[in-house]
Amino acid sequence: MIKMIATDMDGTFLRDNKDYDVQRFREQLAFMQQHDIRFVAASGNPYRQLARYFDPVRADFAIDFVADNGARIYQHDTMIYDAPITNDQLAKVITWNATNPASIDNMIILSGLKGTYVSNHATGATLAEVKHFYTPLYQVEKLLEIDDIIFKITFVWPSKQVSPYVASLRSMFSDELHATGSGFGSVDILARGVNKATGLQVLQREYGIDKSEIVAFGDNENDLEMLQYVGQGILMPNAYDEMQPKIPLKALTDNNHDGVLATIDSLLENL
Repeated sequence: MIKMIATDMDGTFLRDNKDYDVQRFREQLAFMQQHDIRFVAASGNPYRQLARYFDPVRADFAIDFVADNGARIYQHDTMIYDAPITNDQLAKVITWNATNPASIDNMIILSGLKGTYVSNHATGATLAEVKHFYTPLYQVEKLLEIDDIIFKITFVWPSKQVSPYVASLRSMFSDELHATGSGFGSVDILARGVNKATGLQVLQREYGIDKSEIVAFGDNENDLEMLQYVGQGILMPNAYDEMQPKIPLKALTDNNHDGVLATIDSLLENL
């Protein structure tokens, strides 16, 4: 029995143009609502961005959010759980970045309660892309002097090969923080033990759902804990090569051909 369907967004639920088939999804939500199946968007994106994606349907259907890779959990529009990074931990990570020779050209993004923050020195195409994902976005002179609660630190490297940086960060901070690759040259730093699986656990407790009753979709390293945790973890065919052997179940097609929606249709037909 399926009682919850959770999905990553970028490279998974969304096409590359950040669109999806709203009418098809609306019909699925209506069916899911009739059968008491919860829908969860589980993403590295902050809540505001996730909510905007679902503006066409949120007035009519209840959607929950595992935002910031599990650092903030929303039941509909209400935050029911958060796991912030302490100021001391933030300072340690910023110092590590400043002393890491490979970090000279990277960008630091801080996702906070009031908004998202980047350095005044950030420019160019990467900054334009960040503005698309994070609203409101503030450029500040000193990241360590921000008056906000920070939930996620994101490093964006020009090189898309971030595995060495993830390994280095885990080696340095595994006793108090969690580092994970988030795709597109990004590495996310979260509070210790925080990931999308722990986010789903918060919602499980709210609804009395067993992990065996959850289906989840993903494409990247930051989805791995979630995909391995749930009853049916389904990987996108367009996922990175290193993810392919880790998750045997695959969606029916890739994100640009509505693979999540197609697979949900198949799952719901068998209820």
